[in-house]
Amino acid sequence: MTSPLAEPSAGAHTSAPFPHPEPTPGTTGAASVPSSEPTLRATGAAQARSPELQRTLSTTEAAPAPTPTPSTTRTAPAPLARSAPTPSTTPTPLARSAPTPLTATNPAPSPPAPQLRFGYGTNGLADLRLEDALSLLADLGYDGLGLTLDHMHLDPLAPDLAARTRRLAQRLDELGLTVTVETGARYVLDPRRKHGPSLLDPDPDDRARRADLLVRAVQVAADLGAHAVHCFSGVTPAGTDPDLAWKRLAEALAPVLEAATTAGVPLAVEPEPGHLLATLADFHHLRTALGDPPALGLTLDIGHCQCLEPRSPADCVRAAGPWLRHVQIEDMRRGVHEHLPFGEGDIDFPPVLAALAETGYQGLTVVELPRHSHAGPHFAELSLPFLRQAVALSQGSTP
Repeated sequence: MTSPLAEPSAGAHTSAPFPHPEPTPGTTGAASVPSSEPTLRATGAAQARSPELQRTLSTTEAAPAPTPTPSTTRTAPAPLARSAPTPSTTPTPLARSAPTPLTATNPAPSPPAPQLRFGYGTNGLADLRLEDALSLLADLGYDGLGLTLDHMHLDPLAPDLAARTRRLAQRLDELGLTVTVETGARYVLDPRRKHGPSLLDPDPDDRARRADLLVRAVQVAADLGAHAVHCFSGVTPAGTDPDLAWKRLAEALAPVLEAATTAGVPLAVEPEPGHLLATLADFHHLRTALGDPPALGLTLDIGHCQCLEPRSPADCVRAAGPWLRHVQIEDMRRGVHEHLPFGEGDIDFPPVLAALAETGYQGLTVVELPRHSHAGPHFAELSLPFLRQAVALSQGSTP
């Protein structure tokens, strides 16, 4: 698949048989340097839509972080179960209805939506030791992290992986942090090919190397009590027929899905601009081709929705709800695949977070700024207050 999107030269970061009705098919940078004052600048529509949010971006100090509450015992993930999806529909204009007559009895209140939980991706803290990154995020008040398995953070190919994973699980418990395991490290398998080899490579041995990394990630996730393992398809090799590419992808994922089923950890595939599986419609194509296995879920990147999906990010969240297993979040502009700090793109976040809460999603929503590690602590400090204020606005309250 050839991506029509403009992509910065530095390189970006980078279904399970339910009786679901098929959703409506979709269509298929340079990092910011902080100024001497730790502020983010909102521009364009995002500034006009949510002026209250910009007060968060203009302050030089993050809101006080709550003291994390350590969890007591790390439990194994619950077995995967089929969920009954709600079909996605095209939004219809709001109609004014007649007021409901008052009665003597009050209706029962609706149950509150689950509270969103936020994390920060370690691929945006690549210049920090893993222990330092964990302490930083706990001190700032994050609920967890997206852990990218890489040479500097729990190297999945180094010796004693199981022992190192056990020590990390203990530390996460001590800090009260939860985790998603991510597999988007650029050069963890090949020091000369970004994200290589992929699940689409012509060489079956190379495809097997990528699948083996994902199986390792599933085991790490199970040992950490992670709520999902993230992955993506990879870029279609030049000259490869699309039907052959989809066949390779389905075959390469088979042992990974088997491991995920056994471990009780969902495999959450991410639509990635420029990859074979680039859109929500592509995810559903894979899901159907595989026979809808319960272990297969979706990683939804909110910025990618803004970048290339035909629906708004909030509508993408609603449509993806039944399959959501992991969420990544950052700002982005239409047609440009560049992960931006909050306020530097075009996304209106309160409606997105309201839609996410409505789905009942209970996993982590992880900030993903992989090109901003040079100022990772700075952006981690700014991002959480922004998201909390966006949540408050989405609920109709004033932070």
